[in-house]
Amino acid sequence: MQDAAKVKKDDLAYNLHSWSAQGALNPLVVTKAEGIYFWDADGKKYFDMSSQLVNMNIGHGHKKVIQAIKDQADKMAFMGPAYAFEAKSEAARKIIEVAPDNMGKVFFTNAGAEANENAIKIARMFTGRHKIFSRYRSYHGATYGAANLTGEPRRFASEPGIAGFVKFFDPYVYRAPFPFKDDADATKYYIGQLREQILYEGPQHVAAIFLETVTGSNGIIIPPEGYLKGVRDLCDEFGIVMVCDEVMAGWGRTGEWFAVNHWDVKPDIITFAKGSTCGYLPLGGTIVSKEIAAYFDDNVMYCGLTYNGHPMGCATACATIDVYRDEKLIENSKNLGKVLGSLLEDLKAKHPCVGDVRYIGLFSAVELVKDKETKEPIVPYGKDPEKIMKKILGMLQNEGFATYSHENILIVAPPLCITEAELREALAILDRVLDSADNMI
Repeated sequence: MQDAAKVKKDDLAYNLHSWSAQGALNPLVVTKAEGIYFWDADGKKYFDMSSQLVNMNIGHGHKKVIQAIKDQADKMAFMGPAYAFEAKSEAARKIIEVAPDNMGKVFFTNAGAEANENAIKIARMFTGRHKIFSRYRSYHGATYGAANLTGEPRRFASEPGIAGFVKFFDPYVYRAPFPFKDDADATKYYIGQLREQILYEGPQHVAAIFLETVTGSNGIIIPPEGYLKGVRDLCDEFGIVMVCDEVMAGWGRTGEWFAVNHWDVKPDIITFAKGSTCGYLPLGGTIVSKEIAAYFDDNVMYCGLTYNGHPMGCATACATIDVYRDEKLIENSKNLGKVLGSLLEDLKAKHPCVGDVRYIGLFSAVELVKDKETKEPIVPYGKDPEKIMKKILGMLQNEGFATYSHENILIVAPPLCITEAELREALAILDRVLDSADNMI
């Protein structure tokens, strides 16, 4: 049996935790995980309602994936990226089969940040241009290039940054500067603003426009109808590479293999990670269009990683894709997403502290406010002086509902294998905790 006190003591003594002041940490000691649940050292069970970092799509402890990892370790634990071998070839083929039909090849990485790093380089090499557009409410990774691509405050530690990164505003309709009649009206405004900014920056200098197809940790911001097509049209007009970051939104999370499928848009590059292996082993990648792939037939692609196409990660991806298909998890995400949406709308109607709820598949957010009319956030942007969100997360954890927040937003994104009964049980916990949050405003 694990000595939980020693585990925590050693963790605090020897590990640096991300995005945290180390002296204030009190990490939960986890001893077991299975399906949509995990357990702490005291035997308490938690609903994993954020799929860890919205990556545990198939749930914890899936035997088929674990067996694939064991089999690959027995066969060949590592081989360098210059060689062809079964796991890498099969993983790339399977990914291209489920990607939009204009996609041609995959450059494997170890995670999402590296996928975006290499997408930046590929777009610049392909176009011969240097400027990269990305949105303010975005997170693309914490490595130096990906951090400069990121728009929200986690980029600040990497600034002053790299020349050529330009930020633009999101189609965040809930917090728009004025009300829109409908989606078409919102799309016209945001695409018009983006087009004007491209002209000011000089379209001949713009290599790529990066966007999370559905903004993830920054609030599950779902684009209004026509927005992605509008971005695609701008990219076509000015010869700009359209890059969709699907690190979080991909792999069934929204009820489709990739979120772009909801809007029938075909980007030039898709970056992925999380749900490709669901964290069982690290893997990410940059999927490029057939046109970009053909460009590198005669031009050197200056990208390389020692662990590019790692056999263990690729074997895990192959098994994970099979699980999505065999267990109809993408269909489950689509179907239960409707139930989740209905439950969230009920919470919005009931609780004064819930200003907005946004959802697509099993990818959702609850935005907390002090006042529904003014939409004043329950905590200021980039600050939480009274630790209100931390208190709410603590109450949820005490009730067995594990998730995380960003700014004034709670993420609700359970594993895609969740049942309707489990979903309703978990949302009942959220309902009870929001009763307490109502008293904080």
